[in-house]
Amino acid sequence: MESTVLPEPIFARTVGGAGGGLVLFHGANGSIERHFGSILDGLATNHTVVGVDLPGSGATVRSSTPLDIDELADQMVAAADAEGLDTFAIAGISMGGPIAIRAAVRHPERVTALVLTATFARPDTRLRLWNSIWRQLYESGNRELLAQFGTLMAFSAQTLNTLPAERLEVTLARIASTFPPGTVEQADFLERVDVSEDLAQIKVPTLVIITAGDCLVHPSTQRNLVENIPGAKAVEIDTGHAPFGERPQEWLNIITTFLRKGDAE
Repeated sequence: MESTVLPEPIFARTVGGAGGGLVLFHGANGSIERHFGSILDGLATNHTVVGVDLPGSGATVRSSTPLDIDELADQMVAAADAEGLDTFAIAGISMGGPIAIRAAVRHPERVTALVLTATFARPDTRLRLWNSIWRQLYESGNRELLAQFGTLMAFSAQTLNTLPAERLEVTLARIASTFPPGTVEQADFLERVDVSEDLAQIKVPTLVIITAGDCLVHPSTQRNLVENIPGAKAVEIDTGHAPFGERPQEWLNIITTFLRKGDAE
């Protein structure tokens, strides 16, 4: 495949650390800080980390046009390029996973490894229904109800059922106050995204971190990636869709162990 000409990087990014390159892709309705903030320092211990906020998330302005996966993938690589990274691994969570996959296929000479967490190649019926309800609740303006729904999507039953009432109240309030302005565009993108045909083209070491208690992206949907990416490895973590909130240290250890062992070389 010929090298793709990169655009000027226009997305906001978070940069830190030193060492081998590691680019981060967050999921829908989040940001780098929200989805990777709990492990950023740990990742930056041995890596130059470049986390890029999608349109309408973090400090990146909202898009006036429908999100395009090729443009998103190219912007992520352009951000790495701007930070002086010739090659780099990519870690994507949830909706960030398909974008990471497309980046690896469009830029095979740049990407050295993939770490995919709680993600999918295309949304199944279950995820499409969740996404439709999410978007309708967001557009209704009822942030309290949306926060309750988001909490049900994000956390495993074990975590929710053992969460003290005070912590639950704080969690709901925090979620209600952090919906990004690009939620509608991101929900539309999630409905359309499909990188199923890209999977067989992935040539780099790939780790799929399966969130075993995930009610949003079912574990069977995540395992489909393992079955269709050549040589992919899988590790399960006993959390819901938000390992960054339930078991951040375990999630960090899985990622860094994979990269450190040379699997990503």
